[in-house]
This record gives sequence, structure tokens and C-alpha cells, in this order.
Amino acid sequence: MNRQLLILFFLCGMANFTFAQNVTTEKMDALPYHQIPETPDEFTPENVAARMIDGLGYRYYWATEDLREEDLNYQPSENSRTATETLEHLYGLSKTIVNASKNVPNIRPAAPEELTWVEKRKKTLENFKMASDILKNKKADLAEMNIIFQRGDNKAEFPYWNMLNGPIADALWHAGQIVAFRRASGNPINPKVNVFRGVTKE
Repeated sequence: MNRQLLILFFLCGMANFTFAQNVTTEKMDALPYHQIPETPDEFTPENVAARMIDGLGYRYYWATEDLREEDLNYQPSENSRTATETLEHLYGLSKTIVNASKNVPNIRPAAPEELTWVEKRKKTLENFKMASDILKNKKADLAEMNIIFQRGDNKAEFPYWNMLNGPIADALWHAGQIVAFRRASGNPINPKVNVFRGVTKE
């Protein structure tokens, strides 16, 4: 193979590599919570609740960034959930969180969804972002928001107080489990994540 042909192959390979990098960056940028959003201008009940969800979204983003197959399959013990099962539960919690912000009932049993892990992660993050945005944009009043569960004709409603100590706190708990699971499976979270500031150094 002559020198010119080798140079041509090299340049094509570099172009493909650059394209792949750009696609990866675009995908990363398309997902919310790579960084935590700016703080609201004022303290209101809705903004405080939104900030809790933003903190959850940021933690979830980095807890789930670059998970491998072995990380998803990790199971601490025979009787515990796998990481995948924990992430499925987190997805369900994200739907409960966004539904409360819209005063939409959570239908039980939930309709089955066939999603890849990438799709499920994206939807989970988007649910957190949507719930936060509704709260911050004053499209809802916490006093009028309820967690609604519906099974057939039976409906149960709970005030937003239960969201704070229930689904949001539960989701934070499980995001922390994923961080511990991936460390145990040999793929620790990015050490540049700063959950206090909500910023990850590049």
C-alpha cells in the first residue's frame, strides 16, 4: 500500500472519529442534568421542591452515566434487586413525580413498556426535568397538587407533603444505591462530580 493511500485512510479514520465524538457530545448535551440548572431568583415552596428534583436529576445523571452491562446486572446479594431492577423502580418513581406536578393519576397496574436502557434513562431524566419546570414556571401550586393512585374505580389522593418524604426521597436513596453498586462492580462514578455545587469539571 503506497504512502498516499495510507494518508487517505488515516484522514478518513480521523473524520469518522471526530464525527463519533460529535454524536456522543450531542447525545450527552441532549439529556438534562449534565449540570444542575441555575437557581431560581426567589425562594417559593414550588422553587424549593423543584430544586430538590434538580438535585435528584443531577445525581441520577451521573450515577447512571456510562453504565456497562456488568454494572446493570450487578446484584449485591441473592435476595436483593439487581441494578437494572433498581433503575426500573427509579423510572417508576420519576413518573410518579412528574404526574404529581400535573395532577395526573398513576394508573395501577402500570402498562408495560418495552424500552432499552438508553431510552429508559432518557425518559427518567426528562420526567425529572418536566416536573421541575412545571414547578419553577409557576404552572402549579403545591397546595393544589396531589399524588393520585388509581386502580380501576378506586382512587387514593395524597398531598405533596408525601412527595417530599416519599418518591423524591426514595429516588435519592436509590440513586445512591446505583453509585454504590457500580463502585462494587468496578466502574465508580466520575470523581469530578460535585453534588454540592452541582457541577462536574470537564
